[in-house]
Amino acid sequence: MTKVYVVHCIDTEGPLHESVDATFERLKHIFHIDLEPSKELLIQLQKGKVNLDGIEESVKKVLDPHLLNYNNTWDKIEDMLSDCLSSRFRNKYKDSLGNGWIYNWHCVDHVDYELNPRRRDIGFHNIFDEYKRILRDNDSSQDGFHFHYHPHPMVKHAHLCATRWLGPTDKLFQVLARKIIDRNWFPSVNRPGFQVNRPDSHWFLEQFIPFDYATLAMEPSEEDNQQFDFSAGRSGDWRRAPITWEPYHPDHDDYQKKGNCRRIIMRCLNIGTRAYLMDEKEVRRAFDEAQNNKPVILSFANHDFRDLRVDVAEAHRLLTKVSKDYANIDFEYCEAVDAVRKAMGIEEKRKCEFTLKIKKNSEGANTLSIKSSEKTFGPQPFFAFKTLTNQYFHDNLDFQVPFREWTYTFDEETMPIEAIDKIGIASNNSYGVTSVVNLNIKTKKT
Repeated sequence: MTKVYVVHCIDTEGPLHESVDATFERLKHIFHIDLEPSKELLIQLQKGKVNLDGIEESVKKVLDPHLLNYNNTWDKIEDMLSDCLSSRFRNKYKDSLGNGWIYNWHCVDHVDYELNPRRRDIGFHNIFDEYKRILRDNDSSQDGFHFHYHPHPMVKHAHLCATRWLGPTDKLFQVLARKIIDRNWFPSVNRPGFQVNRPDSHWFLEQFIPFDYATLAMEPSEEDNQQFDFSAGRSGDWRRAPITWEPYHPDHDDYQKKGNCRRIIMRCLNIGTRAYLMDEKEVRRAFDEAQNNKPVILSFANHDFRDLRVDVAEAHRLLTKVSKDYANIDFEYCEAVDAVRKAMGIEEKRKCEFTLKIKKNSEGANTLSIKSSEKTFGPQPFFAFKTLTNQYFHDNLDFQVPFREWTYTFDEETMPIEAIDKIGIASNNSYGVTSVVNLNIKTKKT
């Protein structure tokens, strides 16, 4: 039987605070309207009682009380999760097979900011570690644990958006190098921060991360033009992407077009927010496509700084309502990697086992040799090292056999081996199985 595989992605960003002044600042950014901040005016706007020249409904959606009811402390998030992660709650919203709800937690690191008015939890691993503990304590091994990255604005303000992954202020390589070396972890699934892919992130993902829950492709609407941060492709640009729940391989030159790249992009609409929303029409599209024997992954995303329970209930309501009209189509909750494997029928591959050896060439020059037992997802693994002074670096390798064998020389042009504490190597294969190896230079042990 053809199925609709359902994947709930959560942009996992920790607590978020927003003052009334900040809410009006956001309104100005989104709609280019300049209003004097006050609680009284906020209430009137939420009721649609202020003349805004035709954008009243769009403003109401942004200011919906549910959207402004932030989890602004870790205590509030933990209180919510103690319910969300319970068997009682999960089994209240079962799929066609009788299985309880599954979440996919895409954790971000908020790092290297100088201004933080929304009181984000700043620091490498902070959110990652907190969620690892929470999921372990709540026996939630069925959930996915994945990657989310916020590209940095040119000014170091934690509340601002950007599109660039590989600029001078970005910390992508630092985040991943530290995940490998400090936490023995590397992602196989990406959720793009601010819902943005661009050529630089497209090229990066194509090297290292096989699965990308990203596209917001939808028919154009009037609201797209009213919300300036989404207009003309400024943020979350998926205007050329196929409007389908069928995953696709992107084109080398245009991530929005189907092509022959290695990685797979999934459509992932929003739920419980202001734009690109999953609705009954989109759920029916998924069931129609499954009925036509297409591989279907119905995925949607929200944030942990809002009440997840409201959105789970709404998603389940849509799924159960629509599924009644498709007696031959089941919907099944899935972890994100598992969904791609099942929907796309990806052939199972053995894990890449890495062998690392260091050879002394001469005084001050040592060569690291790396071999993989299987073909890696990209032409090289992600290579990182940590110095004895706690600096983290990423670099390219010297290719001996693409996808299989590489070397790297530590000398005066790179870094003396005597300065290195640990070396980290990470890669996926095309099946989404991740391999991470760390070599301690002092003990020579992995």
